[in-house]
Amino acid sequence: MIRSKFLLASACVALSLSTMQPLHAGEIEDRNTTNVVAFYDTVFNQHDVEGAITKYIGDEYIQHNPFVADGIDGFRDGITGWLNSDATIRAEIIRTIAQGNLVAVHVRSTTAGGESAVMDIFRLDEDGKIVEHWDVSQPVPAEQAHDNTMF
Repeated sequence: MIRSKFLLASACVALSLSTMQPLHAGEIEDRNTTNVVAFYDTVFNQHDVEGAITKYIGDEYIQHNPFVADGIDGFRDGITGWLNSDATIRAEIIRTIAQGNLVAVHVRSTTAGGESAVMDIFRLDEDGKIVEHWDVSQPVPAEQAHDNTMF
């Protein structure tokens, strides 16, 4: 009786392990892209900084923007101050690029002061949480030297 229960339990464990597949490269990139897009929308369109931190940022957060302090508190303070200074801030993700644990977004950012082209790069951990960030931004000029757009 004990032997048959052990064999049944072992068979159940083996079956469940055989059906659990680790995420593959494309699946990881899809998950990470989905998380970054949702994070971006939560912060810049919903203006829900705490919700974004809770759901999308990992336990540690490395910041490379020279105007924002490092860490989660640095992100919170920097982004909350910026959003509080301008309620019109919005972001439209134009395109995403993902490679492994990195996701880049090309963004049209609009504020009361005008429009900017932004590139953000995020590194995510094995759980799909954002743990590192780089960015560059430039204003969209009224006139350009060519007919191409910045987006």
